[in-house]
Amino acid sequence: MITQSYLTDLTYKINGACIEVHKHLGSGLLESVYCEALKEEFALRNINFKSEFRINVIYKEKTLNCDFRCDFLIEDIIVLEIKSVKKFDEMHKAQLLNYMALLKIPKGILINFNVKNIFHEGQETFVNKYYEQLM
Repeated sequence: MITQSYLTDLTYKINGACIEVHKHLGSGLLESVYCEALKEEFALRNINFKSEFRINVIYKEKTLNCDFRCDFLIEDIIVLEIKSVKKFDEMHKAQLLNYMALLKIPKGILINFNVKNIFHEGQETFVNKYYEQLM
């Protein structure tokens, strides 16, 4: 059974993996480099994930033919979206919240690798109504 506590623990593990990648690679690289490094780090830490996960968009009961993908879907319960930008903007947050809603996922994490310290400057966590339904 998935609980809020389990999601908190998994969030801690995901953030730890991101911090490890950042520690080794630093800031200023392309998002694709961090994505590949995270795949390796998640595998080393036995964190189950899907990368470049395609999200179906349904419009009036029809699946649209669009290429809508999130960076990572972790254990089918957390969406991880990574960036390498000067700072997050509202569009990044909206993107993550939309992924969470479309997938009916309770938690999302937004990580920016283009900072000095991911823990203090480069991560934001979001929850939605599906999170509130968990114990």
